[in-house]
Amino acid sequence: MAWQKLCPLEEIPALGARVVAHADGDIAVFRAEGDSVFAIADACPHKGGPLSQGIVHGQKVTCPLHNWNIELDSGHACAPDEGCVRNYPVRIEAGEVWLET
Repeated sequence: MAWQKLCPLEEIPALGARVVAHADGDIAVFRAEGDSVFAIADACPHKGGPLSQGIVHGQKVTCPLHNWNIELDSGHACAPDEGCVRNYPVRIEAGEVWLET
């Protein structure tokens, strides 16, 4: 595994996401409340909806297709829904976002 420098934190919209292409599929990097940053696979476990286009609230994202809520820190769907997506380690260093792939 290697750390990849993505961008300055300010380039990810507040309560939004940026998509990073990866060999295993796109990764959605989210900037949640309080400038917390999370990275998960950009495909809802329900029907593969693009989570990067969902609504971020707290430390969750709501899938734009069928309103499933996914926890950004773990990738797990919130009850009563079941399933999860892969999450990726991410960090902020000197205002820059780094992703471990």
